[in-house]
Amino acid sequence: MISSIAELISDRIGTMPAGERRAAQTLIANYPLTGLKTVAEFSAAAGVSSPTILRFVARLGFQNYPEFQSALQDELAAQLQSPASRTLNPSSVGGAVSPMLEATLDNMRETFRHLTDRQLADIATRLAERRGKTFLIGGRFTDPLARYMAAHLAIIQPDVYHLAGQESIWRDRLIDMGKRDVLVIFDIRRYQESLVRFAEKAHQRGVQIILFTDQWLSPIARFARHVIAGRTAVPSAWDSSAALFVVAETLIAAVTRQLEAAGAKRMRDLESLR
Repeated sequence: MISSIAELISDRIGTMPAGERRAAQTLIANYPLTGLKTVAEFSAAAGVSSPTILRFVARLGFQNYPEFQSALQDELAAQLQSPASRTLNPSSVGGAVSPMLEATLDNMRETFRHLTDRQLADIATRLAERRGKTFLIGGRFTDPLARYMAAHLAIIQPDVYHLAGQESIWRDRLIDMGKRDVLVIFDIRRYQESLVRFAEKAHQRGVQIILFTDQWLSPIARFARHVIAGRTAVPSAWDSSAALFVVAETLIAAVTRQLEAAGAKRMRDLESLR
């Protein structure tokens, strides 16, 4: 499977010199649009030289800047696809289950290949901290993942809230959010503008955002402290959230281990109330 440029950056940013790292961070902050500008415009936005941008592009494996931009343009086209545009000719899959299963398993493998143990450990540690509240929310099709994750986390620690209902209700909850708090957002293509607005407002209040998105990156990535970019494309009109679901379950298990004593006591106390 071809890695997205965001995935390549995630894999290689640890080995980049400071200038190239700034270029990478600038691109991720406005992905993929910054990379579609001229080399001079990209370098100005990143505050580095044009040769640094070209070295950054070469480090990602591209022969030249036009090849890099062509890959970004392909990603942007894929990002903007609607389910209607992805509807397959029924004869292309012949009704077989196997292509869907194989694609889903490939998505899981590729998602975890681009996630490091350090990333997962850092996110789990942040979610396990007791210093603030944890809020979770998702989009039209991903909110069930947020609700599922919130239901588990609420059993092992207090102050976990799933944000449901209309956008006005989410905005009202901003009054309760601050620098000690975490906001977990699930958002995959086609990205939900109301979630982007909400994330920006939360970011302005100092809330730490953990984003679950796809390989093309929701615009919310520019506000996020941690970004989990999972593979979602399958041979279907619909994207698959299976890989993100497995990452969520992996984090639930990791947080449960970190809160072993306190979590076990809380679960016993909950059982005694039933």
